[in-house]
Amino acid sequence: MCGRYTIFTEPQRLMERFRAEWPDAPWQPRYNAAPTQLLPVLLNEDPRRVRMLRWGLIPHWAEDPAIGNRLINARAETLTQRPSFREAFRRRRCLVLADGFYEWQRTPGRRIPYWIGLRDREPFAFAGLWDRWESPEGEIIESFTIITTVANERVAPIHDRMPVILLPEHEAIWLDDAAGSRAWQEILRPYPADWMIAYPVSARVNSPRADDPTLIQPLSER
Repeated sequence: MCGRYTIFTEPQRLMERFRAEWPDAPWQPRYNAAPTQLLPVLLNEDPRRVRMLRWGLIPHWAEDPAIGNRLINARAETLTQRPSFREAFRRRRCLVLADGFYEWQRTPGRRIPYWIGLRDREPFAFAGLWDRWESPEGEIIESFTIITTVANERVAPIHDRMPVILLPEHEAIWLDDAAGSRAWQEILRPYPADWMIAYPVSARVNSPRADDPTLIQPLSER
């Protein structure tokens, strides 16, 4: 499960890292990115221009866009089986730009939030799927979901699932329509645990209304 993440890296650094153009739109760093928000992604049909899509996949065939509230994640193991994700896996894959994510550790009496990122604090890309939905009145919503896999050794003590963080050399494969299903499935695996960090943070992150740099401070420093 991945229900919140961060993307606060400056656009200039993101453009350098992903070799992509930034949209002509105001940039708001997100220290608590939440479903339904517009967030930066790179689509397989336009891999060199960042787009702002809504988090929570609305399949193009959906009658009610509210279905997106339930489709914020997609399990890597069942992408080819679930109707909500099967066609998007074949045709509409994306990179979801991020620099960290939150998971909650269950303990007796409470859940403790953790911020999880890379040791070098560099931005990275989640493997994602996207779709374009159009209402009978002509409203168009482009949306995405984040693919999850089993947790690695760093995340497992906190949660049994984690988002798929692609290795940089796998990002082009994920966006390459010619690579094929087998190649895409092979790269949907847990990120190396030794390259990651995780530490507890303030319970303020529980509220999607909280969105400021203090959310990612280690709890021991507060």
